[in-house]
Amino acid sequence: MNMQNIMAQAQRMQREINQKKEELEKMNFTGKSELVEITFNGAREVQKVKILHEGDLSSEDKEILEDMVQIAIKDAFSQINKAMNEKLGQYAGALDGLM
Repeated sequence: MNMQNIMAQAQRMQREINQKKEELEKMNFTGKSELVEITFNGAREVQKVKILHEGDLSSEDKEILEDMVQIAIKDAFSQINKAMNEKLGQYAGALDGLM
């Protein structure tokens, strides 16, 4: 196999990987527990937080709690991304496509 064929095959694979990644990023994934439901897109961005058990919470308190959970999750992911960039440096960008 010559070098041009190898390069063409690598480029084709890269396009396919990017296409699949874009498809996944458009999908939604919902995690549920007994009390909470959280929806992420395929890019690991929080789309929705829902408190399932209302109990003594007013609707306003429930909305505030949902917002606070969403903020906490975004903060945690931000810290993970920062730590990955610090630890992996130049390799962190290459790993984004794998995670």
